[in-house]
Amino acid sequence: MRSTVLAVAALAFLRIVIGMHFFLEGMSHLRDPSWSSAGFRRAAVGPLAEKYRADLPQTGNWTGTLRAVDGRDTAEAVADWKQSVVDGWQGLLARREKLVPLAADQKGATKAALDAAAASLDDAIGSWGEDLIDYRLQVARLATTENAPASKAIPYARDRVAKKRKELLSKEAGWMQQANAIGEKLEGIWNGLLSAEQLAKVSAADEPSPLWKADRFVSWSLVTIGACLVVGFLVKFNAMGAVFFLASVVASQPFWVAGAQSTYDQWVEIAALLVMACLPIGGWSGLDYFLKSCCASWCGPKPLKVRG
Repeated sequence: MRSTVLAVAALAFLRIVIGMHFFLEGMSHLRDPSWSSAGFRRAAVGPLAEKYRADLPQTGNWTGTLRAVDGRDTAEAVADWKQSVVDGWQGLLARREKLVPLAADQKGATKAALDAAAASLDDAIGSWGEDLIDYRLQVARLATTENAPASKAIPYARDRVAKKRKELLSKEAGWMQQANAIGEKLEGIWNGLLSAEQLAKVSAADEPSPLWKADRFVSWSLVTIGACLVVGFLVKFNAMGAVFFLASVVASQPFWVAGAQSTYDQWVEIAALLVMACLPIGGWSGLDYFLKSCCASWCGPKPLKVRG
């Protein structure tokens, strides 16, 4: 009897601790408006890496220009990328003008701000200079190395490829962040030219990015799973939901792939959650136990009345 009570208490403690971890992690994401899973996705390695990076926002057509290994001159690739960024700004302006038609003075100021942003982008690109040329050379070398059989067969070669890929992705992110800052400043200037009513219409029509939607879904899922585990509601279902989430984290960093980050913590929680989901006493001491008791008392068979 004592061992059973201790087992129930230990499982209840385990359930509450893991539930609090999920709940607090989800709440920290929701409270931080700047939080994004972009860094996690960008660091993904292994066969699913491209799938994780598919929703990553990029400034302009970086993949098809500066990252493309197509033999183009760097100056040509830079010009194409810059044009894709400016085209994006112009497309945003066209969508805004459909929502709120601008007066002549507003149009003039808006165009001047766009030209100034394009000039700022030119200055930023100019400051990258030789680093950008070197980046293009390293991208080409990395593509050649990745296609070589030795890069997959020799451990140290795999490590070098993974390290170089992360280094190049970090450079890309830094440069695109500078361009994003210029775009955000441009949009702020445009907003300052609008009346309060016009600005409200523009803000209401803003479409969240797919990455933002995915991040919100994950954050609320963590909060829901954590809260349900803490109170012991639908323990098996929520424990398996937590297992699938952690499995997606582990899949982004397969331990057999060179350069993968450590996922020991996630494996430990997966093991604990599987125990909770499989053992029949995983939901004891929580709402599941009391709801089951109530349902049994309400819906159980009624005793037959014997008439004399």
